[in-house]
Amino acid sequence: MTPDSAPPSAPAPPRTTGPRGPVRRRLSALLPDLAPWRSSRDFRLLWCAGVITVFGSSLSFVALPLQLKELTGSTLAVGALGAVELVPLIVFGLYGGALADAFDRRRLVLWTETALGLVSVLLLLNSLLPHPMVWPLYAAAAATSALTGLQRPALDALVPRIVPHDQLAAAAALNALRWQLGAIAGPALAGGLLALAGLRWAYAVDAATFVVSVLLALRLAPSPASHDAERPSLRGIAEGARYAWSRKELLGTYAVDVLAMLFAFPLAIFPFLADDLDAPWALGLMYAALPAGSLLVSLTSGWTSRVHRQGRAIVLAAAGWGLAVAAAGLLDHVWAVLLLLTAAGACDMISGIFRSAMWNQTIPDELRGRLAGIELLSYSAGPQLGQVRIGGMAALTGVRAAVSLGGLLCFAGVGLLALGLPKLLAYDARTDPHARRMRERRSTAVARGGEGAGPPAASGPDGARDGAAGQGDGPGTGSPAPDTDPAPA
Repeated sequence: MTPDSAPPSAPAPPRTTGPRGPVRRRLSALLPDLAPWRSSRDFRLLWCAGVITVFGSSLSFVALPLQLKELTGSTLAVGALGAVELVPLIVFGLYGGALADAFDRRRLVLWTETALGLVSVLLLLNSLLPHPMVWPLYAAAAATSALTGLQRPALDALVPRIVPHDQLAAAAALNALRWQLGAIAGPALAGGLLALAGLRWAYAVDAATFVVSVLLALRLAPSPASHDAERPSLRGIAEGARYAWSRKELLGTYAVDVLAMLFAFPLAIFPFLADDLDAPWALGLMYAALPAGSLLVSLTSGWTSRVHRQGRAIVLAAAGWGLAVAAAGLLDHVWAVLLLLTAAGACDMISGIFRSAMWNQTIPDELRGRLAGIELLSYSAGPQLGQVRIGGMAALTGVRAAVSLGGLLCFAGVGLLALGLPKLLAYDARTDPHARRMRERRSTAVARGGEGAGPPAASGPDGARDGAAGQGDGPGTGSPAPDTDPAPA
Protein backbone atom coordinates (compact mmCIF):
# COMPACT_ATOMS: atom_id res chain seq x y z
CA MET A 1 0.00 0.00 0.00
CA THR A 2 1.40 3.42 -0.90
CA PRO A 3 1.39 6.33 1.56
CA ASP A 4 -1.30 8.09 -0.53
CA SER A 5 -3.69 5.17 -0.20
CA ALA A 6 -3.25 4.73 3.55
CA PRO A 7 -6.46 5.14 5.57
CA PRO A 8 -6.74 8.64 7.05
CA SER A 9 -7.21 7.22 10.51
CA ALA A 10 -3.84 5.46 10.47
CA PRO A 11 -1.67 6.94 13.21
CA ALA A 12 1.52 8.61 12.13
CA PRO A 13 4.71 6.99 13.35
CA PRO A 14 6.20 8.64 16.41
CA ARG A 15 8.76 11.29 15.56
CA THR A 16 12.11 11.30 17.23
CA THR A 17 12.76 14.66 18.80
CA GLY A 18 15.56 16.14 20.73
CA PRO A 19 19.26 15.29 20.62
CA ARG A 20 18.73 11.57 21.19
CA GLY A 21 17.60 10.96 17.60
CA PRO A 22 20.84 12.04 15.86
CA VAL A 23 22.96 10.36 18.54
CA ARG A 24 21.05 7.11 18.10
CA ARG A 25 21.49 7.29 14.34
CA ARG A 26 25.23 7.88 14.69
CA LEU A 27 25.56 4.95 17.05
CA SER A 28 23.57 2.72 14.69
CA ALA A 29 25.85 3.72 11.83
CA LEU A 30 28.84 2.43 13.80
CA LEU A 31 27.38 -1.01 14.52
CA PRO A 32 28.29 -3.91 12.22
CA ASP A 33 26.31 -3.95 8.98
CA LEU A 34 24.18 -7.12 9.14
CA ALA A 35 22.97 -6.89 5.53
CA PRO A 36 24.92 -10.00 4.38
CA TRP A 37 23.48 -11.97 7.27
CA ARG A 38 19.92 -10.91 6.39
CA SER A 39 20.21 -11.29 2.62
CA SER A 40 22.04 -14.61 2.28
CA ARG A 41 21.08 -17.93 3.85
CA ASP A 42 24.37 -19.51 2.75
CA PHE A 43 26.36 -16.68 4.33
CA ARG A 44 24.57 -17.37 7.62
CA LEU A 45 25.44 -21.05 7.36
CA LEU A 46 29.10 -20.31 6.59
CA TRP A 47 29.33 -17.76 9.38
CA CYS A 48 27.89 -20.12 12.00
CA ALA A 49 30.06 -22.99 10.82
CA GLY A 50 33.08 -20.69 10.98
CA VAL A 51 32.44 -19.59 14.56
CA ILE A 52 32.09 -23.20 15.68
CA THR A 53 35.18 -24.41 13.80
CA VAL A 54 37.45 -21.55 14.90
CA PHE A 55 36.33 -22.05 18.48
CA GLY A 56 37.18 -25.76 18.39
CA SER A 57 40.44 -25.28 16.46
CA SER A 58 41.56 -22.75 19.08
CA LEU A 59 41.38 -25.50 21.70
CA SER A 60 43.80 -27.70 19.74
CA PHE A 61 45.89 -24.62 18.91
CA VAL A 62 46.63 -24.33 22.64
CA ALA A 63 46.64 -28.06 23.48
CA LEU A 64 49.06 -29.31 20.81
CA PRO A 65 52.15 -27.25 21.78
CA LEU A 66 51.37 -27.86 25.44
CA GLN A 67 51.35 -31.61 24.88
CA LEU A 68 54.58 -31.38 22.90
CA LYS A 69 56.16 -29.43 25.75
CA GLU A 70 55.05 -32.06 28.26
CA LEU A 71 56.39 -34.91 26.14
CA THR A 72 59.76 -33.38 25.17
CA GLY A 73 60.50 -30.53 27.58
CA SER A 74 62.24 -28.82 24.65
CA THR A 75 61.60 -25.27 23.46
CA LEU A 76 63.27 -26.23 20.17
CA ALA A 77 60.79 -29.05 19.65
CA VAL A 78 57.86 -26.72 20.25
CA GLY A 79 59.33 -24.04 18.00
CA ALA A 80 59.76 -26.57 15.20
CA LEU A 81 55.97 -26.68 14.83
CA GLY A 82 56.14 -23.39 12.90
CA ALA A 83 58.59 -24.82 10.37
CA VAL A 84 56.50 -27.99 9.99
CA GLU A 85 53.40 -25.91 9.26
CA LEU A 86 54.83 -23.30 6.88
CA VAL A 87 55.86 -25.45 3.89
CA PRO A 88 52.52 -27.35 3.56
CA LEU A 89 50.66 -24.05 3.84
CA ILE A 90 52.63 -22.55 0.95
CA VAL A 91 52.43 -25.61 -1.32
CA PHE A 92 48.83 -26.56 -0.68
CA GLY A 93 47.64 -22.95 -0.49
CA LEU A 94 48.70 -22.40 -4.11
CA TYR A 95 47.31 -25.75 -5.24
CA GLY A 96 44.13 -25.19 -3.24
CA GLY A 97 43.58 -21.96 -5.15
CA ALA A 98 43.74 -23.86 -8.45
CA LEU A 99 41.34 -26.52 -7.10
CA ALA A 100 38.87 -23.83 -6.00
CA ASP A 101 38.63 -22.57 -9.59
CA ALA A 102 38.27 -26.05 -11.10
CA PHE A 103 35.86 -27.89 -8.77
CA ASP A 104 32.71 -27.33 -6.77
CA ARG A 105 33.81 -24.97 -3.97
CA ARG A 106 31.15 -26.13 -1.56
CA ARG A 107 32.26 -29.75 -1.99
CA LEU A 108 35.91 -28.81 -1.50
CA VAL A 109 35.08 -26.99 1.74
CA LEU A 110 32.99 -29.94 2.92
CA TRP A 111 35.64 -32.62 2.28
CA THR A 112 38.50 -30.62 3.78
CA GLU A 113 36.38 -29.82 6.83
CA THR A 114 35.70 -33.52 7.27
CA ALA A 115 39.41 -34.31 6.94
CA LEU A 116 40.29 -31.65 9.53
CA GLY A 117 37.82 -33.30 11.90
CA LEU A 118 39.56 -36.64 11.38
CA VAL A 119 42.90 -35.04 12.28
CA SER A 120 41.37 -33.93 15.59
CA VAL A 121 40.14 -37.49 16.18
CA LEU A 122 43.68 -38.84 15.60
CA LEU A 123 45.05 -36.32 18.11
CA LEU A 124 42.43 -37.50 20.59
CA LEU A 125 43.34 -41.16 20.04
CA ASN A 126 47.04 -40.41 20.49
CA SER A 127 46.32 -38.59 23.76
CA LEU A 128 44.42 -41.64 25.05
CA LEU A 129 47.47 -43.92 24.67
CA PRO A 130 49.32 -44.89 27.87
CA HIS A 131 52.41 -43.27 26.34
CA PRO A 132 51.40 -40.71 23.67
CA MET A 133 53.81 -40.44 20.75
CA VAL A 134 55.52 -37.28 19.53
CA TRP A 135 55.56 -37.83 15.77
CA PRO A 136 51.74 -37.78 15.40
CA LEU A 137 51.75 -34.24 16.79
CA TYR A 138 54.04 -33.03 14.01
CA ALA A 139 52.09 -35.04 11.44
CA ALA A 140 48.83 -33.51 12.67
CA ALA A 141 50.30 -30.00 12.53
CA ALA A 142 51.51 -30.54 8.95
CA ALA A 143 48.20 -32.13 7.87
CA THR A 144 46.15 -29.33 9.42
CA SER A 145 48.28 -26.75 7.66
CA ALA A 146 47.97 -28.55 4.32
CA LEU A 147 44.19 -28.96 4.64
CA THR A 148 43.77 -25.32 5.63
CA GLY A 149 45.78 -24.38 2.55
CA LEU A 150 43.44 -26.47 0.41
CA GLN A 151 40.28 -25.18 2.05
CA ARG A 152 40.86 -21.49 2.59
CA PRO A 153 40.95 -20.40 -1.10
CA ALA A 154 37.68 -22.26 -1.78
CA LEU A 155 36.13 -20.68 1.29
CA ASP A 156 37.27 -17.19 0.30
CA ALA A 157 36.12 -17.70 -3.30
CA LEU A 158 32.72 -19.05 -2.20
CA VAL A 159 31.66 -15.94 -0.29
CA PRO A 160 31.43 -13.62 -3.34
CA ARG A 161 28.90 -15.92 -4.96
CA ILE A 162 26.50 -15.74 -2.02
CA VAL A 163 26.88 -12.09 -0.92
CA PRO A 164 25.67 -9.11 -3.01
CA HIS A 165 28.46 -7.00 -4.47
CA ASP A 166 27.61 -3.89 -2.44
CA GLN A 167 27.75 -5.90 0.82
CA LEU A 168 31.27 -7.27 0.44
CA ALA A 169 32.92 -4.89 2.92
CA ALA A 170 30.19 -5.68 5.46
CA ALA A 171 30.74 -9.41 4.88
CA ALA A 172 34.48 -8.97 5.46
CA ALA A 173 33.81 -7.22 8.78
CA LEU A 174 31.35 -9.92 9.88
CA ASN A 175 33.80 -12.68 8.96
CA ALA A 176 36.48 -10.90 10.98
CA LEU A 177 34.09 -10.74 13.93
CA ARG A 178 33.45 -14.47 13.50
CA TRP A 179 37.16 -15.22 13.79
CA GLN A 180 37.63 -12.92 16.77
CA LEU A 181 34.79 -14.46 18.75
CA GLY A 182 36.22 -17.95 18.29
CA ALA A 183 39.86 -16.96 18.68
CA ILE A 184 39.25 -15.08 21.93
CA ALA A 185 36.76 -17.49 23.53
CA GLY A 186 38.58 -20.66 22.40
CA PRO A 187 41.94 -20.09 24.10
CA ALA A 188 40.20 -18.68 27.18
CA LEU A 189 38.17 -21.87 27.56
CA ALA A 190 41.17 -24.00 26.60
CA GLY A 191 43.14 -22.78 29.61
CA GLY A 192 40.43 -23.86 32.04
CA LEU A 193 39.61 -27.06 30.20
CA LEU A 194 43.25 -28.18 30.07
CA ALA A 195 43.74 -27.38 33.74
CA LEU A 196 40.59 -29.16 34.90
CA ALA A 197 40.07 -32.01 32.44
CA GLY A 198 43.31 -32.48 30.50
CA LEU A 199 44.38 -32.59 26.87
CA ARG A 200 42.03 -35.33 25.75
CA TRP A 201 38.96 -33.22 26.46
CA ALA A 202 40.31 -30.32 24.42
CA TYR A 203 40.80 -32.64 21.44
CA ALA A 204 37.39 -34.24 22.01
CA VAL A 205 35.57 -30.91 22.00
CA ASP A 206 37.48 -29.87 18.87
CA ALA A 207 36.42 -33.06 17.07
CA ALA A 208 32.80 -32.50 18.13
CA THR A 209 32.78 -28.98 16.70
CA PHE A 210 33.79 -30.37 13.30
CA VAL A 211 30.73 -32.63 13.34
CA VAL A 212 28.51 -29.56 13.73
CA SER A 213 30.33 -27.52 11.09
CA VAL A 214 30.17 -30.38 8.56
CA LEU A 215 26.41 -30.71 9.12
CA LEU A 216 26.03 -26.98 8.45
CA ALA A 217 28.23 -27.18 5.34
CA LEU A 218 26.03 -29.98 3.98
CA ARG A 219 23.16 -27.48 3.80
CA LEU A 220 25.06 -25.07 1.54
CA ALA A 221 23.94 -24.77 -2.06
CA PRO A 222 26.28 -26.32 -4.66
CA SER A 223 28.88 -23.95 -6.10
CA PRO A 224 30.23 -25.65 -9.24
CA ALA A 225 33.06 -24.35 -11.36
CA SER A 226 32.49 -22.81 -14.75
CA HIS A 227 31.54 -25.44 -17.35
CA ASP A 228 34.88 -25.10 -19.15
CA ALA A 229 37.13 -24.49 -16.15
CA GLU A 230 40.69 -25.76 -16.58
CA ARG A 231 42.02 -28.65 -14.55
CA PRO A 232 44.43 -27.65 -11.74
CA SER A 233 47.93 -27.22 -13.16
CA LEU A 234 51.11 -25.24 -12.74
CA ARG A 235 50.11 -23.29 -15.83
CA GLY A 236 46.85 -22.30 -14.18
CA ILE A 237 48.65 -21.22 -11.01
CA ALA A 238 51.05 -19.18 -13.14
CA GLU A 239 48.09 -17.55 -14.89
CA GLY A 240 46.78 -16.40 -11.53
CA ALA A 241 50.20 -15.02 -10.59
CA ARG A 242 50.41 -13.14 -13.92
CA TYR A 243 46.99 -11.63 -13.33
CA ALA A 244 48.00 -10.49 -9.84
CA TRP A 245 51.19 -8.95 -11.27
CA SER A 246 49.20 -7.09 -13.92
CA ARG A 247 46.97 -5.51 -11.27
CA LYS A 248 49.32 -3.17 -9.44
CA GLU A 249 46.68 -2.12 -6.93
CA LEU A 250 46.19 -5.78 -5.95
CA LEU A 251 49.94 -6.26 -5.85
CA GLY A 252 50.08 -3.31 -3.48
CA THR A 253 47.62 -4.92 -1.05
CA TYR A 254 49.77 -8.05 -0.85
CA ALA A 255 53.02 -6.11 -0.53
CA VAL A 256 51.70 -3.77 2.17
CA ASP A 257 50.54 -6.68 4.31
CA VAL A 258 53.75 -8.68 3.96
CA LEU A 259 55.85 -5.61 4.73
CA ALA A 260 53.78 -4.64 7.77
CA MET A 261 54.04 -8.12 9.26
CA LEU A 262 57.71 -8.57 8.35
CA PHE A 263 58.85 -5.40 10.10
CA ALA A 264 56.30 -4.84 12.84
CA PHE A 265 54.91 -8.17 14.10
CA PRO A 266 56.00 -8.24 17.76
CA LEU A 267 54.38 -11.39 19.20
CA ALA A 268 57.55 -13.49 19.36
CA ILE A 269 59.22 -11.25 21.96
CA PHE A 270 56.22 -10.36 24.12
CA PRO A 271 57.58 -12.46 27.02
CA PHE A 272 60.85 -10.49 26.87
CA LEU A 273 59.03 -7.16 26.46
CA ALA A 274 56.94 -7.88 29.56
CA ASP A 275 60.12 -8.58 31.56
CA ASP A 276 61.78 -5.45 30.17
CA LEU A 277 58.83 -3.38 31.37
CA ASP A 278 59.06 -5.10 34.78
CA ALA A 279 55.50 -6.35 34.25
CA PRO A 280 55.50 -10.12 33.70
CA TRP A 281 51.89 -10.11 34.91
CA ALA A 282 50.94 -8.21 31.71
CA LEU A 283 52.08 -10.92 29.28
CA GLY A 284 48.57 -12.31 28.76
CA LEU A 285 47.23 -8.78 28.27
CA MET A 286 49.82 -8.15 25.57
CA TYR A 287 48.69 -11.20 23.63
CA ALA A 288 45.06 -10.11 24.09
CA ALA A 289 45.63 -6.47 23.09
CA LEU A 290 45.98 -7.03 19.33
CA PRO A 291 42.79 -9.12 18.93
CA ALA A 292 40.99 -6.75 21.31
CA GLY A 293 41.77 -3.85 18.97
CA SER A 294 40.57 -5.92 16.03
CA LEU A 295 37.36 -6.75 17.86
CA LEU A 296 36.67 -3.07 18.59
CA VAL A 297 36.87 -2.31 14.88
CA SER A 298 34.60 -5.23 13.97
CA LEU A 299 31.99 -4.17 16.53
CA THR A 300 31.97 -0.61 15.13
CA SER A 301 32.46 -1.51 11.47
CA GLY A 302 29.28 -0.02 10.03
CA TRP A 303 31.26 2.91 8.62
CA THR A 304 33.46 0.66 6.46
CA SER A 305 30.69 0.10 3.90
CA ARG A 306 30.74 3.83 3.15
CA VAL A 307 34.47 3.99 2.36
CA HIS A 308 35.23 3.82 -1.36
CA ARG A 309 38.91 4.86 -1.49
CA GLN A 310 39.93 1.54 -0.02
CA GLY A 311 43.52 1.55 -1.27
CA ARG A 312 44.17 4.79 0.57
CA ALA A 313 42.55 3.34 3.70
CA ILE A 314 44.84 0.28 3.51
CA VAL A 315 47.96 2.46 3.29
CA LEU A 316 46.87 4.71 6.16
CA ALA A 317 45.94 1.75 8.36
CA ALA A 318 49.26 -0.04 7.69
CA ALA A 319 51.15 3.15 8.44
CA GLY A 320 49.14 3.51 11.67
CA TRP A 321 50.04 -0.08 12.60
CA GLY A 322 53.74 0.70 12.18
CA LEU A 323 53.57 3.93 14.18
CA ALA A 324 51.62 2.29 17.01
CA VAL A 325 54.14 -0.57 17.27
CA ALA A 326 57.05 1.90 17.10
CA ALA A 327 55.57 3.98 19.93
CA ALA A 328 54.94 0.83 22.00
CA GLY A 329 58.66 0.07 21.83
CA LEU A 330 59.61 3.58 22.96
CA LEU A 331 57.39 3.90 26.03
CA ASP A 332 58.14 2.35 29.40
CA HIS A 333 54.66 2.50 30.93
CA VAL A 334 52.97 -0.87 30.57
CA TRP A 335 49.42 0.46 30.29
CA ALA A 336 50.47 2.88 27.56
CA VAL A 337 52.11 -0.02 25.74
CA LEU A 338 48.93 -2.08 26.01
CA LEU A 339 46.87 0.83 24.69
CA LEU A 340 49.19 1.21 21.71
CA LEU A 341 49.08 -2.52 20.97
CA THR A 342 45.29 -2.31 21.01
CA ALA A 343 45.48 0.59 18.55
CA ALA A 344 47.83 -1.47 16.37
CA GLY A 345 45.33 -4.35 16.33
CA ALA A 346 42.59 -1.93 15.29
CA CYS A 347 44.72 -0.63 12.42
CA ASP A 348 45.50 -4.17 11.28
CA MET A 349 41.80 -5.04 11.18
CA ILE A 350 40.95 -1.90 9.20
CA SER A 351 43.62 -2.84 6.68
CA GLY A 352 42.31 -6.42 6.53
CA ILE A 353 38.70 -5.37 5.91
CA PHE A 354 39.61 -3.11 3.01
CA ARG A 355 42.10 -5.56 1.50
CA SER A 356 39.36 -8.17 1.46
CA ALA A 357 36.84 -5.73 -0.01
CA MET A 358 39.22 -4.78 -2.85
CA TRP A 359 39.94 -8.43 -3.66
CA ASN A 360 36.28 -9.35 -3.60
CA GLN A 361 35.06 -6.39 -5.61
CA THR A 362 37.47 -6.72 -8.52
CA ILE A 363 38.82 -10.27 -9.07
CA PRO A 364 36.94 -12.34 -11.68
CA ASP A 365 35.20 -15.38 -10.27
CA GLU A 366 37.10 -17.78 -12.52
CA LEU A 367 40.41 -16.57 -10.98
CA ARG A 368 39.16 -16.02 -7.44
CA GLY A 369 40.42 -19.31 -6.03
CA ARG A 370 43.94 -18.93 -7.40
CA LEU A 371 44.16 -15.35 -6.18
CA ALA A 372 42.85 -16.48 -2.78
CA GLY A 373 45.79 -18.91 -2.65
CA ILE A 374 48.19 -16.00 -3.22
CA GLU A 375 46.38 -13.97 -0.55
CA LEU A 376 46.76 -16.87 1.88
CA LEU A 377 50.51 -16.74 1.40
CA SER A 378 50.66 -12.97 1.80
CA TYR A 379 48.93 -12.92 5.18
CA SER A 380 50.45 -16.18 6.48
CA ALA A 381 54.12 -15.93 5.50
CA GLY A 382 54.49 -12.35 6.75
CA PRO A 383 53.90 -13.09 10.45
CA GLN A 384 56.14 -16.19 10.30
CA LEU A 385 59.00 -14.21 8.77
CA GLY A 386 58.29 -11.29 11.09
CA GLN A 387 58.84 -13.41 14.17
CA VAL A 388 62.21 -14.52 12.82
CA ARG A 389 63.11 -10.91 12.01
CA ILE A 390 62.22 -9.46 15.40
CA GLY A 391 63.90 -12.31 17.30
CA GLY A 392 67.17 -11.82 15.44
CA MET A 393 67.03 -8.03 15.70
CA ALA A 394 66.28 -8.18 19.43
CA ALA A 395 69.45 -10.24 19.94
CA LEU A 396 71.45 -7.44 18.27
CA THR A 397 69.74 -4.25 19.43
CA GLY A 398 67.70 -5.16 22.50
CA VAL A 399 64.02 -5.94 22.86
CA ARG A 400 62.44 -2.50 22.87
CA ALA A 401 64.72 -1.17 20.17
CA ALA A 402 63.78 -4.09 17.95
CA VAL A 403 60.08 -3.34 18.43
CA SER A 404 60.44 0.39 17.84
CA LEU A 405 62.82 0.14 14.88
CA GLY A 406 60.60 -2.47 13.23
CA GLY A 407 57.58 -0.17 13.51
CA LEU A 408 59.51 2.73 11.97
CA LEU A 409 60.76 0.51 9.13
CA CYS A 410 57.15 -0.54 8.52
CA PHE A 411 56.01 3.09 8.36
CA ALA A 412 58.79 4.06 5.96
CA GLY A 413 58.29 0.95 3.81
CA VAL A 414 54.54 1.53 3.49
CA GLY A 415 55.22 5.11 2.40
CA LEU A 416 57.68 4.01 -0.26
CA LEU A 417 55.27 1.34 -1.51
CA ALA A 418 52.49 3.90 -1.80
CA LEU A 419 54.75 6.16 -3.86
CA GLY A 420 55.87 3.28 -6.04
CA LEU A 421 52.33 1.93 -6.61
CA PRO A 422 50.14 5.00 -7.25
CA LYS A 423 47.28 2.78 -8.48
CA LEU A 424 46.83 1.53 -4.93
CA LEU A 425 46.23 5.05 -3.62
CA ALA A 426 44.05 5.95 -6.60
CA TYR A 427 41.72 2.95 -6.27
CA ASP A 428 38.06 3.97 -5.91
CA ALA A 429 35.41 1.25 -5.80
CA ARG A 430 32.90 3.58 -7.51
CA THR A 431 35.01 4.21 -10.60
CA ASP A 432 37.51 1.36 -10.88
CA PRO A 433 36.84 -0.51 -14.17
CA HIS A 434 37.37 -3.94 -12.60
CA ALA A 435 34.91 -3.16 -9.79
CA ARG A 436 32.37 -1.82 -12.30
CA ARG A 437 32.71 -4.98 -14.38
CA MET A 438 32.14 -7.18 -11.36
CA ARG A 439 29.05 -5.16 -10.35
CA GLU A 440 27.60 -5.61 -13.84
CA ARG A 441 28.36 -9.33 -13.84
CA ARG A 442 26.79 -9.78 -10.42
CA SER A 443 23.70 -7.80 -11.45
CA THR A 444 23.31 -10.06 -14.48
CA ALA A 445 23.72 -13.19 -12.32
CA VAL A 446 21.14 -11.98 -9.79
CA ALA A 447 18.70 -11.07 -12.56
CA ARG A 448 19.06 -14.57 -14.03
CA GLY A 449 19.00 -16.68 -10.93
CA GLY A 450 18.92 -14.68 -7.71
CA GLU A 451 21.08 -15.57 -4.72
CA GLY A 452 23.37 -18.52 -5.37
CA ALA A 453 22.89 -18.21 -9.13
CA GLY A 454 26.03 -20.27 -9.70
CA PRO A 455 29.30 -19.63 -11.48
CA PRO A 456 29.70 -17.03 -14.20
CA ALA A 457 30.19 -17.79 -17.82
CA ALA A 458 33.80 -18.48 -18.76
CA SER A 459 35.90 -15.38 -19.15
CA GLY A 460 39.47 -14.36 -19.63
CA PRO A 461 41.78 -12.87 -17.01
CA ASP A 462 40.51 -9.37 -17.68
CA GLY A 463 36.97 -10.42 -16.87
CA ALA A 464 35.63 -10.00 -20.43
CA ARG A 465 33.78 -13.04 -21.71
CA ASP A 466 35.72 -15.01 -24.29
CA GLY A 467 34.13 -14.92 -27.71
CA ALA A 468 31.23 -12.70 -26.64
CA ALA A 469 30.50 -9.03 -26.73
CA GLY A 470 28.72 -8.83 -23.39
CA GLN A 471 29.97 -9.08 -19.83
CA GLY A 472 30.05 -12.31 -17.86
CA ASP A 473 28.07 -12.74 -14.68
CA GLY A 474 30.10 -13.30 -11.58
CA PRO A 475 31.41 -11.58 -8.49
CA GLY A 476 34.63 -11.65 -6.48
CA THR A 477 35.26 -11.62 -2.62
CA GLY A 478 36.68 -13.52 0.29
CA SER A 479 36.96 -13.40 4.00
CA PRO A 480 38.98 -10.75 5.79
CA ALA A 481 41.89 -12.51 6.85
CA PRO A 482 43.38 -11.35 9.91
CA ASP A 483 46.98 -12.33 9.93
CA THR A 484 46.54 -14.92 12.63
CA ASP A 485 43.30 -16.52 11.47
CA PRO A 486 43.51 -20.29 12.14
CA ALA A 487 40.33 -20.79 10.28
CA PRO A 488 38.72 -23.43 8.31
CA ALA A 489 35.06 -23.07 7.42
